[in-house]
Amino acid sequence: MSHMFSQSLGQHLRMEQRLTPQLIQSMSILQKHIADLESYINESLESNAALEIKEPEPNPDESTEGIQGDHLADHDGDRFAELANITRNYGLDDDSRSLSGIRRVADSDRDPKMAALANTPGRGENLQEHLHAQWSVLEWDEALLRAGKAIIDHIDSDGYLHMTLEAVSQDMQRRESDEVMEAALKEVQKLEPCGVGARDLQECLLIQLDALPGDNQIERTLIEKHLSDVANNRLPAIVKATSYSLGEITAAITAMGSMLHMHPGNLVGDRTEPPIRPDVIVEYAQTGGGLTVRLPRSTVPELCIRDDVAEMAKTKNNGKETRDFARQQVESAHAIIDAVAFRRGRILEVTGAIVEKQRDFFDMGPSGLKVLRMSDLAEELECDPSTISRTVAQKYVQTPRGIFPLRYFFTGGTETESGESVGWDRVKMRVKEIVEAENRKEPLKDDKIAAMLKSEGVEISRRTVAKYRQQLSIPSARQRRQF
Repeated sequence: MSHMFSQSLGQHLRMEQRLTPQLIQSMSILQKHIADLESYINESLESNAALEIKEPEPNPDESTEGIQGDHLADHDGDRFAELANITRNYGLDDDSRSLSGIRRVADSDRDPKMAALANTPGRGENLQEHLHAQWSVLEWDEALLRAGKAIIDHIDSDGYLHMTLEAVSQDMQRRESDEVMEAALKEVQKLEPCGVGARDLQECLLIQLDALPGDNQIERTLIEKHLSDVANNRLPAIVKATSYSLGEITAAITAMGSMLHMHPGNLVGDRTEPPIRPDVIVEYAQTGGGLTVRLPRSTVPELCIRDDVAEMAKTKNNGKETRDFARQQVESAHAIIDAVAFRRGRILEVTGAIVEKQRDFFDMGPSGLKVLRMSDLAEELECDPSTISRTVAQKYVQTPRGIFPLRYFFTGGTETESGESVGWDRVKMRVKEIVEAENRKEPLKDDKIAAMLKSEGVEISRRTVAKYRQQLSIPSARQRRQF
């Protein structure tokens, strides 16, 4: 048997997509939220010699409108042109609805980083610092002080010590005896806030209960022997096991909820979340009932190319090395300017399409949300779903009903028997309404809620009802029952 091998030359036509550095940069900037974008631009202004802040025009147009009368305004340029062909001309630089709402900052001696630092609030005292400050003024022997400091270092932000005292001692440079560690822990548990240093919830609540005036015997019995029953609302079982009445037990549970903290460490320091900055604003138009989409006035400046560096990239008087460096800086600056403009236009266009699809939300609230998938919107805007995903990633929209993530408006759903499209968020709201209207002495179980929704034309399983109930922080029927 013989085998013959041959080689031949041929031409084949095929298409392939390649990500250029400019395309990768555009996708990266498109995905940034506004705070990251500001930091990126400040860094680019420092590192790129050709990039500068554009001087404000004499009479800048402050209005930035994208939707008027429920219709998307026209763009100067193609809608979602092929990303691989991103060039320096998107047609967005002259688009007032894309750029004029961005506040232009004059190029002055003000250092943007120093300005940002000046407006940054100081860091608040954390729990460890709060406890160490109290421990440092106590007069104990050296071994006890060392042990207490080590214990405080291992207390988590909620105020709990989840490590054993033996493990804490092993982490110390000089190990202490079990007696010293136990004594130090008792003293640490006397610090404020009351309850810190506990090793579990039961110990945490008992420490706080010991610090309260009065007998508190019912509360102590509930914490020591019936904490699980309290958590699961098994009050009749507690009545049967103790000599207390249902009224006494209910009153004790209410008192515990108002006086005791499950996470005492949260009482120290500033636990407030930083404010959310919207990337786009949707509001009712002043001329009528339509909606307007605009970019917020922010600290993102409008960028341009420095004339002297652009000239340096063209002239041959400065030598090839200088000319090549200037040319590289100008090309890099153009790419940044184009990517920022691309981001502005895409956010406006995607938000405009969302508003058109979810118009009922702005009139009715979450119950008005309809089924909207990224793939459907991408098909309408003639782009890839990944571009929609990057556009809405980490972005927030300010609406007349509050601030929402842009991703919030993309939701799956189902159809009723009448053919109406119903989003899952609307189903969630209906579950919440049913629970709020129930008889608390006979709360509805999940299968009963599913049956009620089915009678309204919404086919949903019991497990889906349970999942939505948990997402809404609604307890189970047993825990909701009032005796």
